[in-house]
Amino acid sequence: MSIDTFYGNSSASAATTAASSDRMNELTMSDFINMMTAELTNQDPTNPMSNTEMLSQISQIRSITSNDRLTSGIEALTLGQSLSTASSLIGKTITGVNSISETITGKVDKVTIEDGKAKLFVGSSIVNVENVTAISAD
Repeated sequence: MSIDTFYGNSSASAATTAASSDRMNELTMSDFINMMTAELTNQDPTNPMSNTEMLSQISQIRSITSNDRLTSGIEALTLGQSLSTASSLIGKTITGVNSISETITGKVDKVTIEDGKAKLFVGSSIVNVENVTAISAD
C-alpha cells in the first residue's frame, strides 16, 4: 500500500482531497504497521530513526489499538442497550416511522437485530427502535 494512495499532490481537487481523507479513516492497524516497516526498511542508514521517534511510533500503535478496542466495546454496549430497550417494548403499543417514512402504530410482536440495529416488528411493518416516537402501555 503506498502513501500516495492516501495523499493527493498539491494540485489535487477538493473531491480528491476529501476522498483521500476518507481513505485515511480506513487505515487498519496492519496498514499502519506495514507503513512503519516500510519506513524503517527504507530509511537512510547514515541517519537512522532516533529511539525517541521509534518509541513515539510504538506509542501511536498502542494508542490506535486501545482506541479500536474501546470503539468495539462501546459498539457492543450500544447494541446491548438497544436490544434491551427493544425487548422491553414487546407487547406494548408504539408509534414510529418505518423505512419508507410511513407512521406505524401497533403492538410490538417481536424484536430482531439486523445490521447492528434493533428492529421492532409491528404486524407486517418493521420500525427501527430509534424511530419510535411514542410508547403506550396496554
